[in-house]
Formats: sequence, C-alpha cells, structure tokens
Amino acid sequence: MKSLTAYMFLVAGISFGIIANGYFLKISEGFTKFLPSILGVIIILLAYFSLARAMQTIPVGFTYATYGGLTTIGVTLFGLLRFNQIPNFYATIGIIFILIGVVMVNYFGKLSN
Repeated sequence: MKSLTAYMFLVAGISFGIIANGYFLKISEGFTKFLPSILGVIIILLAYFSLARAMQTIPVGFTYATYGGLTTIGVTLFGLLRFNQIPNFYATIGIIFILIGVVMVNYFGKLSN
C-alpha cells in the first residue's frame, strides 16, 4: 500500500472515531438507546478497520499515537461545538500538549531496528 493511501485510511479512522465517540456514544446514553448504540458500534468498527489498513504501512505506534491524540482533540472540539462543553484552562493546556506530542511523534520520531 502506498504511503498516501495509508494516511487516507488514518484520516478516515480519526474521522470515524470522532463521529462514533463524540456523537453516537454520547447520545446513546450509556447504550440505553438502541439506534445510537448500534450506529456508534458500527462506526467505531469502521474506525478500527481503517486503522488496521493504515498499520499495513505506517508503524503501529505512530498510527495509534496519531489516532488517539487527534481523535481526543477532535472529540473535545466536537463537544465544544455541538454540546457547548467548554474545557477549562488546564484541559486546554493538556490538549495543546497532546497536539505537540502528535507533531513530535510524526515529524521527529524514529524507529530503531
């Protein structure tokens, strides 16, 4: 698989993760509402499928660090925009550190053989 295709799968996985965690699992109310629960599970499975495809080319640590960090940031922003959940100062600093970590892993991180 080409590198560009792998990164497209990674972007798809992040997008699916944000949709599943930020919206469907929130409105499922602890899996008590059937349709949002089922849709949340299906979309998170699509996220994991996309991650598995990305990991065929991108190293597992880089893939999951990027997915975890950017999905966390995306869900936080989604919560801010959709549910008016405003992070406090410390949460904002933490999110900035997550973003810095994702950049460091992807641009400065190396794998040793």
